Amino acid sequence: MTVLEQGQIQIHTENIFPIIKKAVYSGHEVFLRELVSNGVDAISKRRMAAMAGDCSEGEEGKIQIRIDRENKTVTISDNGIGMSRDEVKRYINQVAFSSAEEFLEKYKREDDAIIGHFGLGFYSSFMVAAKVELVSLSARPEGEAVRWSCDGSPNFSLEEGERDAPGTDIILHMQEEELEYIEPARIRALITTYCDFLPVEVQLEGETVNKRQAPWRQSARDLNDKDYIELYRYLYPFQGDPLLWVHLSTDYPYNLQGILYFPKLTGRGDWEKGEIRLYCNQVFVSDSIKEVVPRYLLPLRGVIDSPDIPLNVSRSALQTDRRVRSIGGFVAKKVGDRLKQLHRDEPERYNEIWEGIAPFIKIGAMEDEKFAEQVADLVLFGTTAESAFTTLADYRSRLPADNDKRVLYCTDEAGQAGPLALWKGQGAEVLLADSLIDAQFIPWLEARHEDLTFRRVDAELDESLQEEDSGITDAEGKDSSEQLRSLFKEALANDKVTLQVQALKGESAPAALILLPEQMRRLNDMGALMEQRLPGLPDHHVLLINRRHPLVEGVLKLSSGAVITGGGTSPTRQLADELTRHIYEMARLSVGGLEPQELAGFQQRSADLMGRLMQRGF
Repeated sequence: MTVLEQGQIQIHTENIFPIIKKAVYSGHEVFLRELVSNGVDAISKRRMAAMAGDCSEGEEGKIQIRIDRENKTVTISDNGIGMSRDEVKRYINQVAFSSAEEFLEKYKREDDAIIGHFGLGFYSSFMVAAKVELVSLSARPEGEAVRWSCDGSPNFSLEEGERDAPGTDIILHMQEEELEYIEPARIRALITTYCDFLPVEVQLEGETVNKRQAPWRQSARDLNDKDYIELYRYLYPFQGDPLLWVHLSTDYPYNLQGILYFPKLTGRGDWEKGEIRLYCNQVFVSDSIKEVVPRYLLPLRGVIDSPDIPLNVSRSALQTDRRVRSIGGFVAKKVGDRLKQLHRDEPERYNEIWEGIAPFIKIGAMEDEKFAEQVADLVLFGTTAESAFTTLADYRSRLPADNDKRVLYCTDEAGQAGPLALWKGQGAEVLLADSLIDAQFIPWLEARHEDLTFRRVDAELDESLQEEDSGITDAEGKDSSEQLRSLFKEALANDKVTLQVQALKGESAPAALILLPEQMRRLNDMGALMEQRLPGLPDHHVLLINRRHPLVEGVLKLSSGAVITGGGTSPTRQLADELTRHIYEMARLSVGGLEPQELAGFQQRSADLMGRLMQRGF
């Protein structure tokens, strides 16, 4: 075989290959993505050149991958435009010189038909190969096959080659430590990961592996619900069906297509890395795009495909700039538009999926002012009224004129059942804000509506929930409220508990309630959130005693009838004190204020107390 030329690859350092292996690419497996992408580029170039009459058209484009386990080689072949001797010297020997821009300059058609933007793509093969051979035949008239080879040093050889049809073969002689790539299953997995949606057939040992069709590159008018759901199930198997999807498409000021899905979040969503997949002209690049989309949209799933997102030389990391921030704003606006459309056109469907999309909307509103303006009328709350959900505006429209600036809300229907029942008993409508994020969202919402006051049902009780009676006065002139306050103060012996005595309306009003002043409770909730713990009952809280409750009335009578003996407190007064403490512990229990280690003691004390009361009854 005639040696046409020998020489050194034109590089700017003595040996670029260690740099490629250690610094340029984060994972060795991307060599297949780069070489297949180059092959697809070559096929696109041939099609465009053939349309211009500069070369033969050839058969339908195809990438073929063959494995020779005995000789430890992997061959990637394409039937694209191929290269002449001069082109091999120019495009292969001059590292970091990409032919894509020069080619597009000559054939100005579809920019995204050319995937490659980096001359280093071919050299990713040296991450896994001890020696690389390239055999190419140009599709242009009078082309002659050439063979190029290099063993990973700056030295190369260029010889006459043998190839029957235009195209290029890249033969990788695999390194001993990279023999995983001569396993068909491994190559198949890489094709599925990186090349699944390329528009050209990618075959492994004669069998087509990739899907080829990328639905996000089609018009939304050409897709139905089944098409969207099928793509989601393919990308995210065994994850259930999505709640909603958003089709993205724009060609100005950048080219971008994609489909984003709102998933059913079964646990904590990934708010740091995300699950959206980034593609560049249908080539998978990364599944971490936190630089592109706002943080509150990271748990969305789906695909964003754009050749205009700036990537580093290995196409493995994003480079943040003004364009990236603009793309993030575009994505957020399209998501907001889609939510508004669903709320307007399909309100029942919107209500059905609200709990699934609420975290995205609430966090997004708090973090992004523009997004907050978009979704201002889309935030729903559960309500104690007949309707399942309501907006804040609709809730305000139903408030009585004398209380149209107060918003009542409940964060735990079980834990706040007592005060909630009191408010409902007086005909008040209460919003249900029972998600974890509401601890931050309610104060944020209040700050946006300075004319409103948001009050949790257990913050304080106003006069509308109290009876107007003066209570009973004892021989010393103390009314029943003062007597009960003294009784509870002595029995509890806890200065951190503020005691209030009121006569509450309604037969179902409990004996006592734990109240948490709004601002104090918010500080406690915020501290718990920062420390990543559940917000327990603060040490400082209010115990409201309902003097109209039969149990409280009985305790008062019991204490009033106690006889003080020379030995100290009488058994009757001791029983009254135990009942007093029992009432307080029941109030704590109702709001989850008893620690697990306290529950066993509470149960034992309750049983003992019931036993003593039974003995007195007989």
